[in-house]
Order: sequence, then structure tokens, then C-alpha cells
Amino acid sequence: MKIVIAPDSFKGSLSALEASEAIERGLRRVRPDIDTVIVPMADGGEGTVDALVAANKGRVREVEVCGPLAGMKVGASYGILPDGTAVIEMAAAAGLPLLKDEHRNPFETTSYGVGELIIDAVVQGCRQFIVGIGGSATNDCGTGLVQALGVRFYDDTDKEFVEPMNCRLNGLVKNIDVAGLHPMLAECEFTVACDVENPLLGARGATYVYSPQKGARKEDLPVLESNMSHVARIIQPYAEVDLASYPGLGASGGLAVTMLTFLRAKLGAGIKIVIEQSNFAERIAGADLIITGEGRVDGQTVYGKTIAGIAAAAGEKSVPVVAMAGCLGEGAAEVLGIGVGAVVPICSGPMTLAEAMANAPELLSDAAERVFRLILLGGPKQGVTAVKNVHIM
Repeated sequence: MKIVIAPDSFKGSLSALEASEAIERGLRRVRPDIDTVIVPMADGGEGTVDALVAANKGRVREVEVCGPLAGMKVGASYGILPDGTAVIEMAAAAGLPLLKDEHRNPFETTSYGVGELIIDAVVQGCRQFIVGIGGSATNDCGTGLVQALGVRFYDDTDKEFVEPMNCRLNGLVKNIDVAGLHPMLAECEFTVACDVENPLLGARGATYVYSPQKGARKEDLPVLESNMSHVARIIQPYAEVDLASYPGLGASGGLAVTMLTFLRAKLGAGIKIVIEQSNFAERIAGADLIITGEGRVDGQTVYGKTIAGIAAAAGEKSVPVVAMAGCLGEGAAEVLGIGVGAVVPICSGPMTLAEAMANAPELLSDAAERVFRLILLGGPKQGVTAVKNVHIM
């Protein structure tokens, strides 16, 4: 039997690679000689760099850049794949977890450090870029990012803003100058991993949907929205799409606004990008079973999450899929309708969340062992066929 092991991270407890290794240990308790192929996965957010570096035997580079607040320095890592593709998670430089709760303020946070990561990768010779934009602390429309790349922003007195751009300053912008954009960027291609369809503005936009978790108070929302709308109007003449309504531009505080406009970036579904870059279709060829998983499976899992992407790819090759879950939420059974044959919670009994996270490696190994023993009860091929044809939870 050939089993492909392709989970996402179990956030807060296991990286995708660590989860893969835990599952493999459980399988080998049953059949030490089992043929396994490990392909760590991610959906374009946290863990994308680790997943693609591991899948492609790339390398990780760490540089010091501006953090989510002006004057704050952070060590941020990004991946460089063997073909020269740079894989960047914007959260590495401008992510919400980099800030204490009391410092979260979408008026002041900036994406400047993400631009610094891009410049560093360009200097390293990278010309292809994959940028995952989940977990943002910002609401700056990506103005900080392109400012780091050489775009200049001016107020109504023609004075250039020299501090990193943010949503507060966006409301004061009168003019922009793109002449200073780094010349090597013209040779680069950017793909933005975006898994939401929210527009930039409005009730479903960046400010009203996402900024409250970034520290915005209810009374802040109209001002944040006004500032964002203002700078979008200034940028609009350079854009080829309607920035206010184009699907996906509301993600990560509007970061993709400037990337689409000034870097000619393309938006793509995160899990599809990771599957393609991992050569997943080739790796599952001839497989008898795929085991995937993530920390929580619920009704949202079917919408562009890792398990949904794995199931779709597996369906094209007629390979059955088992999903392991840290916990099952409301609507978890919906994944059974997209090609997943079984969903298995890993917790073996009553326990707290802290206990489950602390013991995640053992719980995942034990659950993988139980699943494999059940599959083998009817013989390897018959057991796998049962998983393919009978949906169980």
C-alpha cells in the first residue's frame, strides 16, 4: 500500500510537518514497511512557507524588517524554493500575533515590512513570488508595502510621508508618485494566496468585517472606512479593476489593492496554489489512500480549506481520503459530501483544550493507528475501498 500523508498544521500545537510525522508513526506501528509519502499542506495562510519549503526542499531566509508598528523591528522568515520562487507570509512581518492585545490598532499598523521582505527576495534573485495574506494586523490597503518598494505618498502640502504608511495616514494622502518603484519589480510575477471574496469596502469589506479583531472599536469603523475609501480613490486611476468592489480585495486589510495595482499580481485560492507548487497530483499517483487533517473541521472547511482542496485533487485520481481533526465543529459532516470518506476526531476521551494541544502528537499517532487497523480488518484493498465508498464520522 502507498499512503500519502498531507495534513495542514494543527494550529497552536503542531506544524504540518510535525502532524505528518505523527501520523506516519501511528501507521508504522501497524505496518513498519508501509510506503508513505509526506506532503505537508497549508491553505495559503500560516504554515504556507513551511509546507512549500518542506515539499520542495527549499530553504528559509530570515531578515530583520519593520514590524506591524512604525519603529518596531521583527525577525521575519520567508522561503526560497529551488526554482527561485519566494514564498512569503505577510503575517511574518505584519501579523496580528506579533502584537500584544493592547497594541492592536488598525489606524497605526503597517504592511511596510512585507515590502521589505519582497525587496530582500528580489536582491536574492527571486522573480516569482507567492504571498500568503492571512493573519494580518493591518488596514492600510497595502500602502505600507508599496511605500517600501519605492512608491511615494504626499499630503495636501506636497510633503512626502516618511514614516511607514498606515490607515491613519491614508486619510491624508493627496498624491502619489510611482516613479521610484524598484525597477527589478517589472521582471517579477506575483501570486496572492487569497481565500475570501470580501470586497474592499462596505458591510462585507475589510474594515467592517475584519478590523474589530485587529483592535478597532465600534466608533472607529466609519473613520477607518473613510480613510480606506479615500486612499482607494487616489490609487484607482492606476488600477485595471474597480478597487471598491473587486472580490478578494477586502482580505488582510486590503493588502492586495496595491499588489494588483502596482505589481500586476494575480489572486489565487491558497490551497490550489500550495497543491500546484507541491506537485501534489504527481505525488498521489498510484496512492491507495490519502490521510489529511487540521485542527478543526466544521461547516467552513468545505470553503477553500486544506481538506477541501485535498479532496478535490484526490477525486481526480480516484484516491480515497481520511481526514483527522483536532475537534469537530458544527457542520463537520459537510466534508463527507466533497469526497472525504471518513472524518476522525483524534481526542481519545474527555480532556481540556490545553491537554489536547499539549498531547497532540501522541493523540494524532494513536488515532492514525486506530484508523489503519480498522482499514486493514478487511484486508488492505478491501478496507481502502470501504473508506472510499462508505462515508463515516
